Amino acid sequence: MKTIKGPAIFLAQFIGDDPPFDTLQGLAGWAAELGFTGVQLPTNHPHLFDLNQAAHSQTYCDEVAGQLAEHGLVITELSTHLQGQLVAVHPAYDSLFDQFAAPEMRGKPTARTEWAVNQLMAAAKASQRLGLTAHATFSGAFAWPYLYPWPQRPAGLIDEAFAELARRWRPVLDAFDEQGVDVCYELHPGEDLHDGVTFERFLAALDAHPRANILYDPSHFVLQQLDYLAFIDIYHQRIKAFHVKDAEFRPTGRQGVYGGYQDWQDRAGRFRSLGDGQIDFTAIFSKLTQYDYAGWAVLEWECALKHPQSGAAEGAQFIRQHIIRVADHAFDDFADSRLDPAQLSTLLGLGAKT
Repeated sequence: MKTIKGPAIFLAQFIGDDPPFDTLQGLAGWAAELGFTGVQLPTNHPHLFDLNQAAHSQTYCDEVAGQLAEHGLVITELSTHLQGQLVAVHPAYDSLFDQFAAPEMRGKPTARTEWAVNQLMAAAKASQRLGLTAHATFSGAFAWPYLYPWPQRPAGLIDEAFAELARRWRPVLDAFDEQGVDVCYELHPGEDLHDGVTFERFLAALDAHPRANILYDPSHFVLQQLDYLAFIDIYHQRIKAFHVKDAEFRPTGRQGVYGGYQDWQDRAGRFRSLGDGQIDFTAIFSKLTQYDYAGWAVLEWECALKHPQSGAAEGAQFIRQHIIRVADHAFDDFADSRLDPAQLSTLLGLGAKT
């Protein structure tokens, strides 16, 4: 078995206009001081990390890795969550998701999709230059507006959505395969890949592409009331990245999973800082360790109540306490009988072998 790596932190929620959150050096120093050893880098802030330059320049990648190493940090994965979202966008969300694209692509859905795909292609090359083996992203969505089957969905609608989703992602997955990097989809509300069933449908449309994998985030499963521990038992071979994020679900007589269009602090299901929610992380870390998960435990901080800096400081210690240092020998080795092979038959009452 392998010891899970960490603690690490996803920087997306902490980037800001004021020091130390406005530069990569500043963020690195802050994260290291809190006790993190790795950072998951978003790629939609060129002033922090220039994805296009990283795809074409080994020197640039070495410089970025060197800057982080000065603080005792490594890159765990690159993230293209926002760009991945734009690979597939239902027209109902065009104006909202336009803000995820480069300014010159806004209002141009076809050009925006091409730009997003090129961003993913660049991320494949940059990941390889940085020596990474996993990449974090979203799938995008065509079918999300039709999640609830009312009015009744026309026959073939969902099949067509997943066929097109697979068609758009296959060349991206092939590019990552050429670079030896797994694409890890965060199964997330708003994405066509949001649970095990949808991931399986996508995988079938891709002929079980070896680079189509999962970023495991139990918080999204709590909010949809999915068994997040059984999920690991079923899909552990495809889990190649891990967001450590807490959540709680407290339904009332007035609201449940759908949340009544309320703000985050008033929803029955809401994200919480690590340790403040309902998720059994002791069981999660045990299962991932049992199944030989070899990646990083990455804090993704989102909470409806707590200040982000408090959540980050507490999160580093929380993850460290949950990482299981695996044993190098069985706990009962002290009682090993140390019989030689010739004695085994005798032990079973079968007599000596001739």
